[in-house]
Amino acid sequence: MVNPIKTSASLMCADLCHLEDEVRRLERIGVDLLHFDLMDGHFVPNVPLGLTILEQLRPITDLPLDVHLMVENNELFIEKLIPIGVHQIAVHVESAIHLDRVLSLIREHGIKAGVALNPSTPILALTYVLERLDFILIMTVNPGFAGQRMVPSAFRKIKDCKEFLEENNLNIPIEVDGNVSFENIPGMIAAGANILVAGTSSLFRKGRTIFENALQLEEAISQGLNLREDQGG
Repeated sequence: MVNPIKTSASLMCADLCHLEDEVRRLERIGVDLLHFDLMDGHFVPNVPLGLTILEQLRPITDLPLDVHLMVENNELFIEKLIPIGVHQIAVHVESAIHLDRVLSLIREHGIKAGVALNPSTPILALTYVLERLDFILIMTVNPGFAGQRMVPSAFRKIKDCKEFLEENNLNIPIEVDGNVSFENIPGMIAAGANILVAGTSSLFRKGRTIFENALQLEEAISQGLNLREDQGG
């Protein structure tokens, strides 16, 4: 059976001094996507990764690139991402004045379009762009920094998002980002998550190799799928 849960490895949590080696290890353990956080220092007060890294990364791996934009000028960054050859782009509903136009721009170039929601942003903000969506990114921490604790509403919001999609007869993935830890993964999957952005609290947890972490990640995913089945999901 094909695993219905995909893992998107968060590159901002990798060893950037040995990024190609890290990517090779991620390929060997079978991650599904490489998650790339692109920030401008304005929408969020951080700039951990830049476009140049992404441009140099693209030729060395065939893994799909999963880009999360945390910027004020979405169109500027999207235009630069198009020729690089990324798989999907999520933009924040809070940053897009003309959200429908931005999502259309992404999809016109054969790239999957998603919307990211900050912890306090209601899911109903997506009501009138559902036809433009290929996935939804639920932030389970406030965006901008790795290593944060999950917000208390996270599980409830993932569940509410799943129910919202079902009510609208839409079958698209729910991606979760923020403290996607071994401890939180089972509950996230049971609530409805399909794509896990794995960072410092799981795949890149310190003190063990990435291969050891990958085994525990698989165990956490299996626990989550069992919980989902028990709930009839």
